[in-house]
Amino acid sequence: MSILEEKQAVPDAARQEQAPLDPAKQEAFAGEMVDVLNKSALALLTSLGHQSGLFDTMAALPPSTSADVAKAAGLDERYVREWLGGMVVGGFVEYEPEGETYALPPEHAASLTTAAGPDNLAGMMPYIGLMGEVEQQVVRCFRDGGGVPYTSYPRFQALQAEETARVYDAALVSTIVPLVPDLPERLRAGLDVLDVGTGQGHAPLVLAQAFPAGRFHGLDRSEAGVEAARAEASRLGVGNVRYTVADSTQISGEYDLITAFDVIHDLAQPAETLTAIAGALRDGGTFLMCDIAASSRLEKNTEHVFGPALYCFSVFYCMTTSLSTGGAGLGTVWGQETAVRMLKEAGFEHVDIKSVEGDPLNAYYIATKG
Repeated sequence: MSILEEKQAVPDAARQEQAPLDPAKQEAFAGEMVDVLNKSALALLTSLGHQSGLFDTMAALPPSTSADVAKAAGLDERYVREWLGGMVVGGFVEYEPEGETYALPPEHAASLTTAAGPDNLAGMMPYIGLMGEVEQQVVRCFRDGGGVPYTSYPRFQALQAEETARVYDAALVSTIVPLVPDLPERLRAGLDVLDVGTGQGHAPLVLAQAFPAGRFHGLDRSEAGVEAARAEASRLGVGNVRYTVADSTQISGEYDLITAFDVIHDLAQPAETLTAIAGALRDGGTFLMCDIAASSRLEKNTEHVFGPALYCFSVFYCMTTSLSTGGAGLGTVWGQETAVRMLKEAGFEHVDIKSVEGDPLNAYYIATKG
């Protein structure tokens, strides 16, 4: 047999060993793929509606024509009309053909408007567009390894600041802080608090306003983020919060409470950061960490309501930005099992995991040294 004949024979043999196609299964999956395409398109249209304020505008309007909607939103009618068409066929907006009017049902507005607070899922959709901006760089990483640097995501910090504001304005003081026994009372008395990976500093700002006796400090490697945080604190006249540009593996000072909100799994050196956090805690201090509510084991994530999104965000941001600096690239490997192990290796003897009702994305780790 010639070399060419051998090459042809291998795929032929492989085809013979494959199970016959199940036409019903094939058709069902093809339908699923069509649904994926349509839902992806709706995600981008939803992002446009969120960023342009169209959902907020329509929530306050009676059934209206595209011209009325555009006028109320201060937008171009032709673009608004085409966007409305996508929202109608996607089931987001109701349409009355006779009067050519559009209406946003209140049941839909509850997941799409600013007034929905943490329930505003439209606010997550700009991340889809952001990931599209770096897609070709991620494709290169599949071929060459490495990662996409943080500098390739100029909008990420602003998007994250908007997302955290929705959650923390509504829940940080009233729901998340009380997860730690006696913490509200201790904060009212006055504690030294550090927020690691603070971004634009919204979490410590919220806490500083709620607990004026405390001393709050936000730390981040991003100069732009820290500059934005300082400007916001100055604008609001909050004097018991400060921000520092620094490496999270080199924490100076001692603190009664250290927080890290949705950041540890992104870091290039997560283990070293956790060790630094443990070292900076005073005796009796607490580390409150918010991170992915998922498992380190793939099979346990198959039923996660945000499962595909978590892996997508990891490939397009969390894992690749870490790998871009030669870091650990934890991504979705960082689940509850890995998180607990790494916390204990860093010196935290006691780790308790809690959740917040209505928040399937995040788990809250309460870690103490002894």
